[in-house]
Amino acid sequence: MASIKKLLERLDQNINVIDSQRRLAKPQISERYSDKGSKEEDLMKLKQIVVSIENEPGRLFEVTSALGKAGINLRALNLVDTGAFGQLRLLVSDVPTARRILMEMAIPAFVNEVIAAEIEDRPGSLAKILQPLTDADVHVVFMYAFIGFSQGKAVMIFRFSDNDKAIGILQANGINLLDADAFGILETER
Repeated sequence: MASIKKLLERLDQNINVIDSQRRLAKPQISERYSDKGSKEEDLMKLKQIVVSIENEPGRLFEVTSALGKAGINLRALNLVDTGAFGQLRLLVSDVPTARRILMEMAIPAFVNEVIAAEIEDRPGSLAKILQPLTDADVHVVFMYAFIGFSQGKAVMIFRFSDNDKAIGILQANGINLLDADAFGILETER
């Protein structure tokens, strides 16, 4: 009975952390760009799994071990300390299977959309692509880097206040955006 109560408390804490993150990531409506993505814009969005895990020894191991045993490859990840919990963001080779595995482990996992932008790996490149976004009042909700994708380039994974508007701005400024195929990500059930 005590273990069930602890599990329920853990789930409740996870849900509270997830709800607070969703509130932070609400998109803003744009005047210059549509807030509804076109088919092309939708293809440029990657499905990312987000989970909250306790900051306890072995929790990250449990998650990554379970995914590894199921043949899920981690394409990119980011772990951020939020106090008693860490927020783990994952780009994985098979989104539906990974989410199912995590949910079976009683780890609430939700999926959101991110954008992968390939930028020059040299000083000032990030600032250069952020300038037109800042000018258009699009802000970064979160981001993390992925290195080693292509020679002389870095890949930045972004969640913007308005992903659709950001895609239009980045493409208009000649930034190469990467889709799920480029990462080897299966986003829907087979």
